[in-house]
Amino acid sequence: MRRTKTAEVKETDIISASEIGQYHFCSIAWYLKKCGYQPESPLLDVGTMEHEKLGKILDIVQTNIRKSKSIAIVGYLLLFLAVLILISEVIL
Repeated sequence: MRRTKTAEVKETDIISASEIGQYHFCSIAWYLKKCGYQPESPLLDVGTMEHEKLGKILDIVQTNIRKSKSIAIVGYLLLFLAVLILISEVIL
């Protein structure tokens, strides 16, 4: 049995999840965009700006979550040390 060459996957061959949604909504618009035609609509610009704002907000939220987890760990360690000190004083 002879092996065939595997085809190289180009970046243009990869379809993102959002592209699947665009195709499902309007396959013609998806195809035109894939061919390089960009729709002109002020609402698209507004949508892009809103997505950028939300992305920045999500970055801030994720940073705050990481900070709060770190602070909680420090708090638990301090509580553990306090309990150890209390126990050592009771024993001695």
